[in-house]
Amino acid sequence: MSSTQTPPQPPAELPKASLWRVLKAKAGTAVRLLVQDWQNTGPQLLAALLALGSGVAQISPQFLHVRLAVLGIVEHGAEGISKLADLAAFPHVVIGLGLILMIPGLLLRARVAWVLSVLLGLLSAGLAFWVARRPDGVVLLSGALLLVLLLYPRHFSRSSLAASSLFALLGVGSLLIYGVLGSLWFGAGYQPPIRSLPTAFYYTVETMSTVGYGDIVPRTVQARMFTVSMIVLGISVFATTLSLVIGPLVGGSLKRALEGKMQKEQRKNHYVIIGASSLAYAMWKELTSRGVAVTVIAPVGHALPFPDGADVITADATHNETLELAGVPRAKAVLTLREDDAENAFAVLAVKELAPGVKTIAGVNDVRHVSKIRRVQPDVLFAPQLLGSQLLARDLFDEPIDNETVHQLLFLHD
Repeated sequence: MSSTQTPPQPPAELPKASLWRVLKAKAGTAVRLLVQDWQNTGPQLLAALLALGSGVAQISPQFLHVRLAVLGIVEHGAEGISKLADLAAFPHVVIGLGLILMIPGLLLRARVAWVLSVLLGLLSAGLAFWVARRPDGVVLLSGALLLVLLLYPRHFSRSSLAASSLFALLGVGSLLIYGVLGSLWFGAGYQPPIRSLPTAFYYTVETMSTVGYGDIVPRTVQARMFTVSMIVLGISVFATTLSLVIGPLVGGSLKRALEGKMQKEQRKNHYVIIGASSLAYAMWKELTSRGVAVTVIAPVGHALPFPDGADVITADATHNETLELAGVPRAKAVLTLREDDAENAFAVLAVKELAPGVKTIAGVNDVRHVSKIRRVQPDVLFAPQLLGSQLLARDLFDEPIDNETVHQLLFLHD
């Protein structure tokens, strides 16, 4: 018996009105996604691109002058600085390199990178306009960078050690260049005269660090004023560098130590939950909603459901040091709510050994382990499955359920 197959029918075309609504919905979704992406990463990415463009635009025209100046200094020392144009190229290079160094900080949304980029953008635009006497490409790029940074300051609010380190590198490097070139430029005003690059570098470091061995002494007014400027700038740069880089490291460690000590002293008349199970989280949420203090001892290497503001200690709950840190001897009660019943039993034993007078509440995940956990004698035995089944059975048979009934189901009975 032969069978005939019906040829597949072409899909029905959507009406023009329906097709228009579909396209409109897709376009709206695409626009929303673009707006969301821009709000998340757009300002910092655009600022980084503009910083790169401004930096390259500052540096690229100065390669020849910098090369001639460096070659002249290396070959002839102070006499090698024969053209002021070659020496004037270094500010452009320093500003350009500074803008390029700020790119990682801008992408990381660092506040320090934002502040430095604003200052460097102003210097870049001002220097370019002063040299060209008209708005050129560098001025336009620097102006666009300033506009983005000033329109979206809230996108750059993070405290970044990397950006602070970049600032330190930029500040020290710029000051070294300033000191070496200035020492060579005013070299004839020193006794003995500064005529070589190694001598200029040595004198710059000696002056910036305020060591002052006295082996090189400024004799003219210009040399003395330049030395004063190096001393002031050196103290400022080093002090700022220490405050931005070393300060957060030391301050953060000290803050964590003080906070840990204060938390330890404040942990009293509170509740301690041992575990990071769903039951532990539900109990933590229920207790904190009542306005009581709760400390959680969570196991190492497990994902924690608790929010960042929770008082959580990640350590082994069977160690006395951990229980002391959690304030167990001063707690109102300790709830062992781990997913492993054996671990709950060991935790109850550890608590009873350290603080026999503290109330212990042991959670039981498997009803078959109830009799075993009874042997460690917790004050309250909480088995959700057993408790739930008994309450449900009493409801089915219209048996009374009151506080006394729940109390009897929770507390130990031999």
